[in-house]
Amino acid sequence: MPQTADPQHSLFPVSDPLGVSASLTDAERGLLESLERTLADDVAPYVNDAWDQGRFPDRIVPPLVDLDLVEPVVLDADPRPLFRGFRCFTLAKTDASVATFHTAQAGLFRTAVLEGGDEETIREWRPKIASWERFGVFCLTEPDHGSDVAGGLATTARREGDAWRLTGAKRWIGGATQADWLAVFARDEDDSEVKGFLVPTDAPGVEMETIQGKAALRIVQNAHITLDDVEVPESMRLKNVRSFQDVARMLRLMRSDVAWIAAGVAAGSLEAALRYVTGREQFGMSVGSFQLIQEKLARMQGNVAQSVSMCASLSEAQENGSYRDEHSALTKATVCLRMRETVALAREVCGGNGITLEADVARFFADAEAIYSYEGSHEINSLIVGRSLTGIGAFVPRRRS
Repeated sequence: MPQTADPQHSLFPVSDPLGVSASLTDAERGLLESLERTLADDVAPYVNDAWDQGRFPDRIVPPLVDLDLVEPVVLDADPRPLFRGFRCFTLAKTDASVATFHTAQAGLFRTAVLEGGDEETIREWRPKIASWERFGVFCLTEPDHGSDVAGGLATTARREGDAWRLTGAKRWIGGATQADWLAVFARDEDDSEVKGFLVPTDAPGVEMETIQGKAALRIVQNAHITLDDVEVPESMRLKNVRSFQDVARMLRLMRSDVAWIAAGVAAGSLEAALRYVTGREQFGMSVGSFQLIQEKLARMQGNVAQSVSMCASLSEAQENGSYRDEHSALTKATVCLRMRETVALAREVCGGNGITLEADVARFFADAEAIYSYEGSHEINSLIVGRSLTGIGAFVPRRRS
C-alpha cells in the first residue's frame, strides 16, 4: 500500500517540502532513486554542451533505457499515474529536453498505441515500446495548425483497397529524426474524420528536416515532416482512432505529463539557484544570507510545492477515474505560470551569471518558454477551464455581423 505523505520522507527534500513523494511505494521510490543517480552520473555532465551546440547527446539514451522505466518489471503492474508523474518530474529536474525526449516514447507514443490500437496491435507493440525496441513519436501538430488542429488538421488519408495514402506535413515533432516509427494523425478524405496510422520513418515518401535556430529545448531534435503519398497498409491503422475525439482523449491523458515536466523544470531551477547562492560570496558574505535573496528562494519553493501538490492531485484523479479535460487543462496552465515565475527568479538570484550555462539556470529559463506553449497553449487550456465553468465555449471569437 502507498505510504502516508510525510515531509520527513520526501524523495526531494528541497523541491517537495510537503512530502508528496512519500506516497510512493518502496518499489517506485527505488526506481526514481536509480533514475536520479543515472541522471547525475550519465546525463547531467553532458546537457550544457549539448544545449549550447543544439545537438542530442546519443550517449545518454542507453543508460536511461537500461533503467526499464516505461513499464518497470519490478512494479509487477501498469505504472501508477503518480509514479509516471514523478518520473517526468525527476527527468525534467535535470533537463527539460531529456524529459521531453523520454516522454515522447513513454508518454506520447505509448499512449497513441495503447489508446488507439486494437487488442492485436497492443499485444504486439506494448512490450516493444516498453523495451524501446520500437521507438516512436506522436505526429499531430502541423505547420499551419496547432491550437486549431481539431478542426484544421490538413494531412489527408485516402483509402485504396487494403492500403492508405497519406499526404501532408507535420511540424515540431520532438525526437522524430531518431525514431523508427511515427504515429500520424490524418483526415480521412472519405468521411472527413481523423484517423491514426503507424508509419515507419524510412517509408518511401517520408522526408524529415531538423528545425534549426531554436531558443528553447535546444537538445531535442524537433522535425518538420513531409508525407508525400506515403503508402500505409490497413494493418498499420490505429483501429480505435475514429475521430478527433479519440485524439482528444489521448491529449487529456498526456497533458498531465507536461504539467509534471513544468513542475520539474521549476524544481530544477530552484535547486540550481540554491547551489549558486550558497556558494557565491558578495560584500564578504554568502549571497544566500541576503534577506531579499531568501525571500525569492522561499517564493520559488512555494511555487514548486504548490505545483507538485496540484500535479499529484491530478494523478490521483486519473487513478480513481474522476479525471476530466478541465482538470488537466487547469493544472497545465497553472503549473506553467508558476514555472515561468520560478525560472525567472532563479535567473535573477544568480545575477549576471544567471545567463550563463555554467550557473545551470539558463537552460531552465529558456526551456520553460517552450513548455509554457506545447501540449496546449495557456490560452487554449484557459478556455477549456472557462467552458467548464460557464458552459459556454469561447474558442472562436464571435464575428461581427
